[in-house]
Amino acid sequence: MMNEHEKAQALANSALGVELTPEECQVLAARLGVIQLQAGETLVEENADRRTLFVLAQGRLCVCKRVGEREETVYQMRPGECAGTRAFVDGSPRRAALRAEEPVTVLTLEPEDFEELVETHPRVVFKVMRAIFRITHSNLMRMNLESAEMRNYLLKSGGRY
Repeated sequence: MMNEHEKAQALANSALGVELTPEECQVLAARLGVIQLQAGETLVEENADRRTLFVLAQGRLCVCKRVGEREETVYQMRPGECAGTRAFVDGSPRRAALRAEEPVTVLTLEPEDFEELVETHPRVVFKVMRAIFRITHSNLMRMNLESAEMRNYLLKSGGRY
């Protein structure tokens, strides 16, 4: 299991902690849980009603979506990436499952634990919410690019196919 210093270091190296000072990483790390999974284990199922924000500290997680009777991998997370920003902010059901492709260590943040920082560490809350916005925007931009590439491929335009 990770100690507080290791959690703070993993947080500092993540998309969530990009703006946080080392001291702010320590403050937030004290609120983080840790989950370790083996290859093939599920972190969260698609449509689950779970608001936890996940930060991949070590290993690889597959973002999986049901397509008819099959489950397809739509993205492969790398250490430092986050999942669950939408559910964390608005409580909506999970749009995809997260499965360990190899042994993984995941940092977890529950909304209630995060919201307690509003009174004591408002700058940490502000920086984390700004990071969540950046992460969500980056995901949207990636999806738009992938959609455009698929459209070009299907229409045989915009490149050599």
